[in-house]
Order: sequence, then C-alpha cells, then structure tokens
Amino acid sequence: MPDRKPRADAVRNREAVLAAADRLFARSDSPEHVSMADIAAEAGVGKGTLFRGFGDRTGLIRALHETRLEPIRRAVADGPRPLGPGTPPAERAPALLDALLCFKLDHRHLSLALEEAGSGSPYGAGHYDWWHGTLRGVLEDLPGFGDGNFAAHALLAAVRADLVDHLVDRHEASREQLRAELAGFTAKLLTGSYQDLRTAHAG
Repeated sequence: MPDRKPRADAVRNREAVLAAADRLFARSDSPEHVSMADIAAEAGVGKGTLFRGFGDRTGLIRALHETRLEPIRRAVADGPRPLGPGTPPAERAPALLDALLCFKLDHRHLSLALEEAGSGSPYGAGHYDWWHGTLRGVLEDLPGFGDGNFAAHALLAAVRADLVDHLVDRHEASREQLRAELAGFTAKLLTGSYQDLRTAHAG
C-alpha cells in the first residue's frame, strides 16, 4: 500500500512551526530561552501540534537545522564548483569549510541550539558525522595527505557554533574577517604545515 501524502493542513502547520522557530532563535539572546510554548504561540498552533510533528524540542531543532542545511547537502552531492564533486580537493576543502562557516553565521542561534540539545557538544549530531565524513574524504583525495580523520575533526572545530558565537559577540569579528582567517588557516594546513607536523612526529 503506497504511503499516504501528509494532509495539506499538516504540511502548512509544519512549515509555520519551522518558520516560527527560525524567527525566535534568530531574535533570542540565548537559544535555551526559546520554549516549545513560545514556538507554538509564534506559529499560531497548539503545543500538541509541535509534539505530534517533532516529538520534542530537540526533534524540532534537528528538523529545522536539516531543512536549512539541505541546499548545502545538495550542492556538495551534485552541485558545480566549488562545492560539487568535480572540484579539485585543494579548492573543495576550503569551500566546504567556508560554506559551513557561512551557515553557522546565517543560523548562529539555531546552530547553538542544536549543540546545546546535544549536551553542549556537536559531536553526537548526525550532521557532524556527515560533515566530517565529507571533509575527510576530500582531504584524503589530496596527493600525499594520507589519513584525514584527525585533520577533519580539527578543521571542523574551527567552525563550532559556540566558537563562532564567541568571536562574533565577544570579539566583534565581522563575517568577512572570519571567512578570511578561516581561509588562511586552512591554506596553511593544506599546503604543507600539516604534512610537516605528521612527518616530524612519525620520525
């Protein structure tokens, strides 16, 4: 028996809830202050609608994050340069990190909320495994790079949501400043510094 399509009102409610949550997280000084009751009121639906559709607050945050992340996933899977699979790895790795940084900047409080939902750490979230696996594969396509497991973790640590939030709020770093500094850091790692360190420790 084919799966039934969601009812039109259920689809509208879901879209309204995700849009409401997006607005509230963007306006909030602290993601933990945004409750399910706040989101329901902003969306104009009952709290039961949220729990039926998303299970709990963490489920709602994950659904919103995945919805916002989907365009990047598509670009990485089959898009053009610089994110797409035909891009040389030395160009693609920095582009992936820049895309993730821009995503964190554009959805800063949503990304923070997702990390807080994972007990203050991004590592238990499914999207982290996806980013790590993707970046590791690109790094390992670089000639002579070898195992990219640790390097991928280290590079992703540079764009943690809590770090991005700290640099923007406490150090008043601009978007272009953060992008330039990340690009410079990544370039240093990819153009020999990391390999020099690996060789020194291996010796």
